[in-house]
Amino acid sequence: MHLHVQGAGVVEGDRLMVRRVIANLLSNALRYGDSGSTVMITVTCEAGAVVLAVTNRGDTVAPEHLDRLFDRFYRVDSARQRPQGDGSGLVLAISKAIVLAHGGRIDVCSHERTTVFSFHLPAMGSVALKSPNDAKV
Repeated sequence: MHLHVQGAGVVEGDRLMVRRVIANLLSNALRYGDSGSTVMITVTCEAGAVVLAVTNRGDTVAPEHLDRLFDRFYRVDSARQRPQGDGSGLVLAISKAIVLAHGGRIDVCSHERTTVFSFHLPAMGSVALKSPNDAKV
């Protein structure tokens, strides 16, 4: 697989937690993307927010599953589970909790063999977090 990264932005938050969200979304894209395809990470700034989107080509997630993907322990189907029961179905729920704790939102869309997970966080200076772990990301 190939990785393409484009864009930049600055948010205020817990550096390790924001990195965890990015790692979680990238890991899912690599796990479920088509072999030989390109995973895109795109960062844009819009309306006081930094938006990071992870896009991969692979099986389309049916619309009836999209609203539940961020639920704890939810799995789309057994074909998307890794051998030996690896994984707990918590990665997206944890990612959502981190994004919400930072005053943001996380979204997913999937159609025509393309799935995009994106999260929006307030741009630097838009929100003041009250945490000892506040740091530029």
